[in-house]
Amino acid sequence: MVTPRIGFVSLGCPKALVDSEYILTQLRTEGYEIVPQYDEADLVVVNTCGFIDSAIQESLNAIGEALDENGKVIVTGCLGANADKILEQYPNVLSVTGPHAFQEVMAAIHHHLPRPHDPFTDLVPPAGIKLTPRHYAYLKIAEGCNHSCTFCIIPSMRGKHQSYPVGDVLSQAKKLVETGVKELLVVAQDTSAYGVDVKYQTGFWDGKPVRSHIQNLCEELGKLDVWVRLHYIYPYPHVDHLIPLMAEGKILPYLDVPMQHASPRILKAMKRPANSENMLKRIQKWREICPEITIRSTFIVGFPGETEEEFQELLDFIREARLDRVGAFIYSPVEGAAANEIAEPIPLEIQEERLERFMALQAEISAEKLAAKVGTVLEVLVDDFDEEEGIAIARSKADAPEIDGHVYIDDASSDLVGQKVKVLIDEATTYDLFGTLYTQ
Repeated sequence: MVTPRIGFVSLGCPKALVDSEYILTQLRTEGYEIVPQYDEADLVVVNTCGFIDSAIQESLNAIGEALDENGKVIVTGCLGANADKILEQYPNVLSVTGPHAFQEVMAAIHHHLPRPHDPFTDLVPPAGIKLTPRHYAYLKIAEGCNHSCTFCIIPSMRGKHQSYPVGDVLSQAKKLVETGVKELLVVAQDTSAYGVDVKYQTGFWDGKPVRSHIQNLCEELGKLDVWVRLHYIYPYPHVDHLIPLMAEGKILPYLDVPMQHASPRILKAMKRPANSENMLKRIQKWREICPEITIRSTFIVGFPGETEEEFQELLDFIREARLDRVGAFIYSPVEGAAANEIAEPIPLEIQEERLERFMALQAEISAEKLAAKVGTVLEVLVDDFDEEEGIAIARSKADAPEIDGHVYIDDASSDLVGQKVKVLIDEATTYDLFGTLYTQ
């Protein structure tokens, strides 16, 4: 029997990447062969993103390319929650399913390309096929979101918040560490809400009870020999209890808190926490408890109805908060988002001008913060090696993959990839650091 071959395109955020790992691992378990070229595949699966217009267009383009190059395409992922949009443009796709619809995706694949043999297991965790380098992995702890942020349609695509059992999450983490993973990036749409849907019920791990709560989960993850990095932390009050774990070295001193804005009126219009003054006090307290903490956040500029004065409130907040890592985006009118109807859209040229001012200010702050690291020794995890330049490309505890800066190590070797080493920092730019191996 000829082994059926499948091509796979994975788009979107780390949460979607984990979904892709689930599907690919199950395909391999069932005996399918995963191939890298369209013309080698019997059919192609496209895992889409549907968050903002540019991501939607990228997904539609990927579906079109797969149809042109192969002809047999199964679509899944966030954009699949809006099947009409896909079928209107591509009525000849074989199947459309929404996000984390593993059983439905597999059923569609089985229908159009029968499996070579029946597996003895159901869907398995993604400790098999990984789409990240061997030394780090995303650990997804929940699906969906209970918030109703007016700029976001994720709940309509991914559903309400649903936590994975704490024992399963910790078993997954342990398996990943045993395979050589040195950094776990904990993700969910709302990571700090872990367990809220099950009323923080007690589960079991390693023969003992563990409460399904982000603090208890982090305490257990902190016992593994691995960096633990938290992403997408909604600023609930109980997040304050995670900071001592960072100060004690149990999890990385890195907190990704999407704050979105600083103007109370805009925050209320977004349906986000609306007290930026309180946020500044909390940031100050976090730094007192854990001076090494790196705080990352994302912001939206040009939200419908945002005045120049309200934008200035955001700039004032950035000046005072002096966040370590910041991303910013102009408001994009996502189809179905309530924010589209709040006020007249801000003209694009004004949005872009505000974004430029915002990023210029943050660039100054970032450059000053990184300049203060010159002369210090940092522990880093090496991600890659540039053979031509002889430079290792690494990240410190303050740098998440794909979104933050790098630490470049001169006179290094390729065998450092995947290893943790110490680096003496001798130069800094706006977003990156440069140094040499520290051997003392």
